[in-house]
Amino acid sequence: LLLSMVNIATILLLSYFLLDVPIKGSLLLLVSVSILYAIVSLCLGLLISTVADTQQAAMLISGIALMLPIMLLSGMMFPIENILQWFSHIVPAKWYIIAVKDVMIKGLPAVSILKEIGILSFMAVVLVFLSVKRFKIRL
Repeated sequence: LLLSMVNIATILLLSYFLLDVPIKGSLLLLVSVSILYAIVSLCLGLLISTVADTQQAAMLISGIALMLPIMLLSGMMFPIENILQWFSHIVPAKWYIIAVKDVMIKGLPAVSILKEIGILSFMAVVLVFLSVKRFKIRL
């Protein structure tokens, strides 16, 4: 989480000062939503680690099974107007990107992204619950 926070700060500083991307909304809200997304991603990694037997298997699962759908179905690179539109609702990156666009570009307050915050929070709770349920103590 600490590494993710450093990445968030670096990306925001570079985008604002180097690329001249304006931040119209609250910087605190933008950072808070980014930290929430980092927590959801860490919870997803925790679930993967309970499923995979080895580190290589975990890397393979996260690389192939997660990165491609996240890039294709989040709306980051391509519009989500295809037959798998319903599937994109379970991709956390979709909700994060919507929230960031609303805060950073449109300058909307926290009230307008409560749906996205709620969905990301729900995903974090469900992923932690599933991870704890699948966790096995092996000595």
